[in-house]
Amino acid sequence: MNTTTTYTLKAQIQRYAVALISLTVALISLGYNTWRNEQTEANRNIRAAGFEMILAMSDLHEVVFFSHYGKNDQLGDPKRGWAIILGLRDLSMVMPPRVQETAGKLNDAWREDSGALGSTETSVERINEAIDELRYEILMALEALG
Repeated sequence: MNTTTTYTLKAQIQRYAVALISLTVALISLGYNTWRNEQTEANRNIRAAGFEMILAMSDLHEVVFFSHYGKNDQLGDPKRGWAIILGLRDLSMVMPPRVQETAGKLNDAWREDSGALGSTETSVERINEAIDELRYEILMALEALG
């Protein structure tokens, strides 16, 4: 055998070191870039859902105020409130777990107390407290994004 044409594994690695390093860097870069894109998309979804939820909660406050203080059956319709609550629950699915839990608490508060709006102060207080708690959790989730 001719020694000039026979390569050992070590010699082959040395000869193709630049190509192997380039391949390794390319694979690591691709993996990092994919992870970064997924993180960016998740953050974008959280931001969009958070802002939509904050807007929806102002509509819910309006329903509560018209129902309890304004005694306006059209603008304070509890069915309108349910539509908002269900939208909040749906949007919370892309948010962090604390927001999802708090949206569930708002759902529970609405279920228990919306029928008593206009007649008892505790009902409006519990609903407003649940709305404020959800708003706080959303703001904390948005702040955590940086």
